[in-house]
Amino acid sequence: MKYLKILSVIGSLALSLIATSAFGAERLKMATIAPGTSAYLTMTTFASLVNQNQNDFDITVDATGAATKHGIELAKGKLDFCMSAPTVHFFLKKGKAMYQKLENHAELAEKLNLVMWFPYGQYHYITYADSGIKTFADMKGKKIFFGPPGGGAWNTAQAWLKMSSGLDVKAGDVENVKASWSSAFQGFQDRQFDVYVNGGIAPFPQVEQLALTNKMRLIGLSKEEYDANDTINKWVNGLPGRERGVIPMGVYGDNVEMSHEIHTAGSAVGIITRTDMSDDDVYQITKTFWDNVEAAKASTPWLRHITMEYAVQDGGMPLHPGAQRYYEERGVVIPDGSKG
Repeated sequence: MKYLKILSVIGSLALSLIATSAFGAERLKMATIAPGTSAYLTMTTFASLVNQNQNDFDITVDATGAATKHGIELAKGKLDFCMSAPTVHFFLKKGKAMYQKLENHAELAEKLNLVMWFPYGQYHYITYADSGIKTFADMKGKKIFFGPPGGGAWNTAQAWLKMSSGLDVKAGDVENVKASWSSAFQGFQDRQFDVYVNGGIAPFPQVEQLALTNKMRLIGLSKEEYDANDTINKWVNGLPGRERGVIPMGVYGDNVEMSHEIHTAGSAVGIITRTDMSDDDVYQITKTFWDNVEAAKASTPWLRHITMEYAVQDGGMPLHPGAQRYYEERGVVIPDGSKG
C-alpha cells in the first residue's frame, strides 16, 4: 500500500504537468533523469508548482537520458532547464572525466547558470539479503549497476566502491551493468544482476518498493570506517557539491538488513538554466516555486530537505541574475562563489 501511495503521488505530479498547462503560455523545456530518482521527484514537483501557480509559462519535463548530456543540450539552446551537479559542472569547465574529448567545454560551461541546488540524497548500494554479499569486498566478480554509463552518478558510485574496497570496475574487478535508470531497476527486480546503486533521500521509495516483497540488504561503511579512510575524506572535500551521506539505522524497517548506520557518498544537484534566459522570466519562475513549496511540504515530507539556504550554496556555478534577485529579496545570504 505504501508503494501504491508513492506511485499515486508521482502520477498526480505527472498529470498536473499536463492538466495545468495554460492556454497561450510560453512553453519551456526541462530535462531530468528517469523516474525513481530523487532528482526526478524534485524537478517534476518544481515544474508542477510553477505550472499550477502562474499562467505565463508552461514547463514540460522530459525524464530520459543522462544529466551530463542534458547540460550540453542546454548550453546549445535546445533546452531551457535541466539537472546538473557541482561536480559535473566542474568537469565541464575543466574538460575532465566525461568531457575530456569535448573541445569547446569551457565555452559551453560559461553559458550555464544556477536556479537552485537541492540534495540528491545518499548513495544506496542495494543487494538481496540472500545474495551472500555483506561487504564491499564481497562484490568482487559481481554484476553491478552504478548508473547510466558516463553519467555523474556512475562516476561517483564506481569511485566510491574503489575507495571503500579497492575494487576497480575499470580493471575488471566487478562487472559493469550498462543500462538506463528504469531498465536497470526492472532488471534488478528480475535478479539479472547482483547490486543496484542509486541515490535518494532516505527513506528512498525504490528501496521501500523492493522491500515490500523481498528481504534486502544495504552495504556501506560505518562511521568509524568512513572517518578512518583518508582517501574518502580527501575525495569528499576535494570538489564542491560532495557530501557525507548518512542512512539511519532501521529507516527501512525489518525487511532491509543494515549492520550499522551507513555512511556513504552524498551530493548536491540542481536545476540550471541558460545565461541568455530573460532575467524577469527566471525571477518569476524561481519566485513561483519558492512562494508555493512551503504549503506542499505539509503533504510531501521529502520536500522539507529543499531549502533556500541549501539552494544558494557555493557549488562553483553562478546564480542566474533573475534567480539571484529573488533570493536577495528574501534576505538569503548568498556566498560570493554563487553570485553572478
